[in-house]
Amino acid sequence: MGNAISVCFKKYATFTGRASRSEFWFFYLFYIILYAIGMIVEISAGIANLSYLFVLPLWLPQLAVSIRRMHDTDRSGWFILVPIYNLVLLCTASTPGSNKHGDL
Repeated sequence: MGNAISVCFKKYATFTGRASRSEFWFFYLFYIILYAIGMIVEISAGIANLSYLFVLPLWLPQLAVSIRRMHDTDRSGWFILVPIYNLVLLCTASTPGSNKHGDL
């Protein structure tokens, strides 16, 4: 899990290449955990919208890893905009070997 998170931070705004299914889902889990921590702090402190300070810096790498995940299934990154189909693609196995978006 730590390796997937560090890779996403190293590729903070890299929208080219590929991201494995585990890399995407571990980073997404990290994102959700930070959001939950932010919500707990927000509720206990009584300050509205404090949780966004926890996850706002992660928005761009989350978008980047989502696009790289679409590339891993050999699809365009624009598929993240398709409401239900993008969830299917996020769970789909990687394209074996190389594809038009590079090596895994």
